[in-house]
Amino acid sequence: MQEIKWDIKRGAGIYRVIYNSRLKSWIATGAIKRGEIMVWRSGLSGFRKPEELPELASFFERWEKQQLRRIKRKKSKEQVVPQTRPIRNILIIDDEKDLCSLLSDALSVKGYHVATANTRREGLICLKKAPPDLVFLDLKLPDGDGISVLSKIRQLCPQTIVTIISAYGSEERREEARKKGAYGFIDKPFTEKDILKSIRQVHKKRRD
Repeated sequence: MQEIKWDIKRGAGIYRVIYNSRLKSWIATGAIKRGEIMVWRSGLSGFRKPEELPELASFFERWEKQQLRRIKRKKSKEQVVPQTRPIRNILIIDDEKDLCSLLSDALSVKGYHVATANTRREGLICLKKAPPDLVFLDLKLPDGDGISVLSKIRQLCPQTIVTIISAYGSEERREEARKKGAYGFIDKPFTEKDILKSIRQVHKKRRD
């Protein structure tokens, strides 16, 4: 079966003999957008906007839905860092007491005020008592999942920045944490330099 041919009018030029499949491909890939061209073929009473024709409108809708999905994915990856006060108060929520102690000492020497919690319950108590500027949060806690704590932090302390520290950093967990509002992700084992670097990145982001 021979393909339908379209006359395409774009600006001052007219491009003739465009086959149906090519026209639909151009629309579906965004090479042609709404309002950019006029089309005519046998059976039409003159030039029309292709988005007004039922047989072509669905291809515009398909492209626009793809663009909307891309925008949503991009926004979900972009982390909004509050442009407010500098980081002074840090909360570490991790079930490893030795790690909390070492990290607390290292950050205290740098001038940060540090609190620690080893369970989900303790962490939430600290959050309600004195909302920190930054939380280092482990995903695996003895009395609950760190993701649930992340959701609670976003609810109780929307200005608090959360960086995940975990030895279970699969891409699925990272993506889940990002969607819940985590700013960064640090894999265990990590060094003091890794932690200080992550804080500098947050500082830089705030200045930008």
